[in-house]
Amino acid sequence: QVQLVESGGGLVQTGGSLRLSCAASGRTLTTYTMAWFRQAPGKEREFVAAIGRSGVSTYYADSVEGRFTISRDNTKNTMQLQMNSLKPEDTAVYYCAARSRTGVLVTTFDYVDWGQGTQVTVSS
Repeated sequence: QVQLVESGGGLVQTGGSLRLSCAASGRTLTTYTMAWFRQAPGKEREFVAAIGRSGVSTYYADSVEGRFTISRDNTKNTMQLQMNSLKPEDTAVYYCAARSRTGVLVTTFDYVDWGQGTQVTVSS
């Protein structure tokens, strides 16, 4: 099992940017597919972006494609989410997730290890 801790959330105006980070401990991340999910009040947790073990393969939800960029640094056991052109509908708690397998993992059921979440609020 890997422990995940998110950071970097906060309050930003529409059109602004934030950079989220996910730090892992307990295991090296080189064998893990990783992802970001988010959950807005009253809504189900939804997929945002995922990145393969080497960082070459990336996947995005249509709602964030072109605005968000997922990346990872296996030497530092970290993952990042650069969020640009933020919109009020991006407001949510953002979660880091990891799973020790390959493939296109884009649902909550695909992931075993989760962080505690970090709040992102975009004001209009």
